[in-house]
Amino acid sequence: MTRSATITAALFVMAAATPAIAAPVAVKNVVIVHGAFADGSGWRAVTDILEKDGFNVSIVQEPLTSLEEDVAATQRVLARVDGPVVLVGHSYGGMVITQAGNDPKVASLVYVAAAAPAEGETAFGLLSSLPAKSTGVAPTKDGYLFLDPKVFQADFAADVPEATTTFMALSEMPASVKAFTTPVTNPAWKTKPSYGIVSTQDRTINPDLERSMYKRAGAKVTEINASHAVFLSQPKAVAAVIEAAARATK
Repeated sequence: MTRSATITAALFVMAAATPAIAAPVAVKNVVIVHGAFADGSGWRAVTDILEKDGFNVSIVQEPLTSLEEDVAATQRVLARVDGPVVLVGHSYGGMVITQAGNDPKVASLVYVAAAAPAEGETAFGLLSSLPAKSTGVAPTKDGYLFLDPKVFQADFAADVPEATTTFMALSEMPASVKAFTTPVTNPAWKTKPSYGIVSTQDRTINPDLERSMYKRAGAKVTEINASHAVFLSQPKAVAAVIEAAARATK
């Protein structure tokens, strides 16, 4: 064997013996915005997974009183985060991240069984355009929306244990009609990379509506066989999409 061939062979063996280095994570911060009829506490399992994998997680507990105030609550959390962010929104939270995602810290958006509106669209208009199976949402006299506790598990979280959904129904977060009827003015998905999770058994937002909104937004789509509360029933799958968004964003 010639000297050059010997050197080449040695380099090949060294390269083969060197362990592969994982691709660096471009974004280490995740901010999560919950949707209507629930609060941020349901994201505990997803948060635990993300933190174990080295991410810094913040949860926005928005008041659900108006789109403007919910966006402001999200911006308040973003202001406290050091560095770029993957901004995650569930359900109505998708309306919020679509507007709040214009913050320069936001590197990408993740829609989890969520509304992804275009300019001028409202949550109510989108949900009415392709209705879901649930008919359990009703307004209160003072302008808020509640999901009937009798159908909470079936319509919101059919694949979540009954003991959990019973408590969720007791602690339900109502959303204002104002929040559902205020249009988005500047969709962040026009300029930010987007990811979308379709819950194929969703009874709160029609899965076909999720698909059409995500397609319009140019989102990378993942379909999960789950209820609207996919973050509760499939936390590993949801966390995997969020981590993929973080790794892909440069």
